[in-house]
Amino acid sequence: MTSSELQPRQDGDAALRLLRDGRLDLEGRLVDASNTTLRGILTLDGATARCVYKPVRGERPLWDFPEGTLASREVSAYMVSRATGWDLVPPTVLRDGPLGPGSCQLWIDEPAEAEPLVGFVPADALPPRWFPIAAARDDDGTPYALAHADDPRLARLAVLDAVINNADRKGGHVLVGPDDRIYGVDHGVSFHVEEKLRTVLWGWAGRPLPGDAVEMLDALAGQLAGALGAELADHLTIGEIAELAARVDRMRHTGCFPQPPQDWPAVPWPPM
Repeated sequence: MTSSELQPRQDGDAALRLLRDGRLDLEGRLVDASNTTLRGILTLDGATARCVYKPVRGERPLWDFPEGTLASREVSAYMVSRATGWDLVPPTVLRDGPLGPGSCQLWIDEPAEAEPLVGFVPADALPPRWFPIAAARDDDGTPYALAHADDPRLARLAVLDAVINNADRKGGHVLVGPDDRIYGVDHGVSFHVEEKLRTVLWGWAGRPLPGDAVEMLDALAGQLAGALGAELADHLTIGEIAELAARVDRMRHTGCFPQPPQDWPAVPWPPM
């Protein structure tokens, strides 16, 4: 890409314009994704950027989410992330593309030297300030732990996931950007009216929320009662927006990170 390629933090407004109005040329498909997920190049007025394009027609039907709604949930996650002021989700829009309407999200390039924050580590060599989440063994029977760093950037992402009711926070959906910020991607199965939080980020379960999270939730509650709630109505149902606001209020009341559920899997599969 050229020097005019946009970065999500520094060029947020320009990135949104490029995502909405830029010419979208497809590069290829991400074959590991369960739904049709394509990488493309956006071009507009000399600016370029890579993107992830997920057409609605490529969404695999799910028994618990209404058909054809995953792209709108991707966009809603960005809208809520933007409202928090934490910018944890790359700029994302709903637009037409080569395969019809779908979500279009700015591509995040992880630097080769970026340290992973989530993963499987030898059970007897847990890094300092890492939380073990689940036990595992490899094909030879060697014990490992699914774990993640005790990192305030991840804690913010855990709060966002609880707010949007993310049912699929895999470790591979946590990216470290070139600006040393972390980004969460793949939010198509979020905002359900029933509790469905599934995540690898359970390290803070039951612990008090940090002060900045409490302040954010207070501000977010007001936004949901006003402009943000009205904007989300283009992408979510009235019931889904009401439950979103209810989750925010519950977290404000408890002041703590949620606990893992007891009646459904707490960790997505595969976890990475």
